[in-house]
Amino acid sequence: MKASTLTPNDLFGMPCQYIVPLFQRPYVWNEEEQWAPLWEDVRSVAEAILSAGWNESGVGPHFLGAIVLDQQLVPPGSVPQRHVIDGQQRLTTLQLLLDAADEVIRSHGGDDDKHEIGRLVVNKDTNPQRPNDRFKVWPTDRDQLAFLTAMDNDTSIVGDLSKSKIAMAHTFFGTSVGEWALEEGPDGAAPRLHALTRTLTQFLKLVVIDLEPGDNPQVIFEALNHRGAPLLAADLIKNRIFHLAQLAGDDVHALYETHWKVFDNDDWRRKVTQGRLFRPRIDVFMNYWLALQLKREVSTDKIYESFLEYGSGKSPASLLSQLADSREVYDSIERFPAHGVEGNFAYRVLNVMQASVWGPVLLYLYGGSDVAVPLEERQLALRAIESWSVRRMICRYTAKAINQLAIELLRKLLEPNGQPAGQQVLSFLADETVDSRLWPTDAAVREAAAIQPLYTALSRARLRMILEALEDAKRSPLSEDAHCPRGVLTIEHILPQGWGEHWPLEPHDEVVAAKRDRILHTIGNLTLVSKRLNPALSNLPWTDAAAKLKNRDKGKLSLLHDHSDMKLTRIIEDTHADHWGEDTIATRAIDLSDEVVKVWPSSMTMSISPHTV
Repeated sequence: MKASTLTPNDLFGMPCQYIVPLFQRPYVWNEEEQWAPLWEDVRSVAEAILSAGWNESGVGPHFLGAIVLDQQLVPPGSVPQRHVIDGQQRLTTLQLLLDAADEVIRSHGGDDDKHEIGRLVVNKDTNPQRPNDRFKVWPTDRDQLAFLTAMDNDTSIVGDLSKSKIAMAHTFFGTSVGEWALEEGPDGAAPRLHALTRTLTQFLKLVVIDLEPGDNPQVIFEALNHRGAPLLAADLIKNRIFHLAQLAGDDVHALYETHWKVFDNDDWRRKVTQGRLFRPRIDVFMNYWLALQLKREVSTDKIYESFLEYGSGKSPASLLSQLADSREVYDSIERFPAHGVEGNFAYRVLNVMQASVWGPVLLYLYGGSDVAVPLEERQLALRAIESWSVRRMICRYTAKAINQLAIELLRKLLEPNGQPAGQQVLSFLADETVDSRLWPTDAAVREAAAIQPLYTALSRARLRMILEALEDAKRSPLSEDAHCPRGVLTIEHILPQGWGEHWPLEPHDEVVAAKRDRILHTIGNLTLVSKRLNPALSNLPWTDAAAKLKNRDKGKLSLLHDHSDMKLTRIIEDTHADHWGEDTIATRAIDLSDEVVKVWPSSMTMSISPHTV
């Protein structure tokens, strides 16, 4: 390698084109973390030059970082080309800044400054048959249209193109340069823009590392980037696969278009939950896919190393084909319907309980054809995992080592033994006998659900999920409102938490008061109401008669009757119109615990009880 410290004038002053290979990640820099700090640094240097007058010797340059380039062979008469092995984000950003500044300078700057900046943005006299050769930097496939439009200063950018980070960066720099240049009015713009031109051409520094024959671009790329930096594990995987494809003489562009292009969008880079962490969606997918292939747990910080292990000796084309097939499965899992077996599992287990450890199992179950794993077997498997998980949660059993259990289940499923997949899952979970893996019995679940203070024992989201499921169980599947709204209702204590105000004990009985406090947070005293109704209920008495004694028009019972459609509440209104207290709470808790074991059946009754509420 040969390293040099260059200015933008050195880097872009002669005809050249720095090409970002298609297997590089797309442009991902943003205003808060990169554009605004860069502009602040550039502006500071320009203002220092303004203050220095003609004596610039005391003005220090601003260091932009390093880039790694690989010389490419081109036909005689073509623009010299280099591949950007590392540093494409800063190189692309620098060109966007230069072009945005060029646009402002052409309106308000001097002729010399127009020439100085213009020659750093466009290659002159290029082959008309190759119009893109005029650009000094040419980004990866996904960003090319946005880059071309932005660099041509097209003000009619609309739709998704206007939301691209390329277009947004160009707009940000154009606005920032324009506002700064005109701070002292149009007459003061030219000297300010001259100082900016000096900054952009001579006072920015980059370390440029040129690879020499024999240098391995992939090894250098990994050494520079694989250290927990913003590069995703998937970016390293992509670079590795396409580097190998290039060496093998494969049609890299065709492989990219067919198998990888779909990954290069913002949706795949958005953060999603994996357990308690937020991670890029594409890395979560890679984690699941590798765990399925390797039949073992893959640590979130070892995704790339695990890929190297699995991919060793396999052709790039076969790896890309496998990834593409599994991507479609992963997408289909994320598109599970809102309700039914799949929808319930996605919401209750993956979303609310955040049990992402089942991801590789899902890839297996839904990765084959319906012939390989019939729908009823897939659904039996999901029902078994959901019931096992929710029952353990209610009983407050440990969730430790579930990831290892999920991998053991995956290995069992991958072993051909003639048993249908759903039955394998059911048998595997039912046969566990140690406490850390036990499928709780009906008796254990009934006791825990009826007696435990679930309001304080579980998170609000998990408790709400249980109440939503119980509400669904009481609704007719044929009605228009067959399903309870999910994630939007609030949990209401029927006997208020502050019961002393309007629900006093007369005469006060310490024993009964202690009993009240014990059962206050049990499921027998809880229901769901809308966020608007919740504050109106507050600590109101139960009946209208009791409410009038407190100068209130209606009691809690009437407000629930008038404004709530919850079946959980309607039953209370019908059977306990005159009184709500410790005895009725205890009775309702037993009734609801019976419903819990029906919604989430035991391993003994699962196969014959396809409850799908």
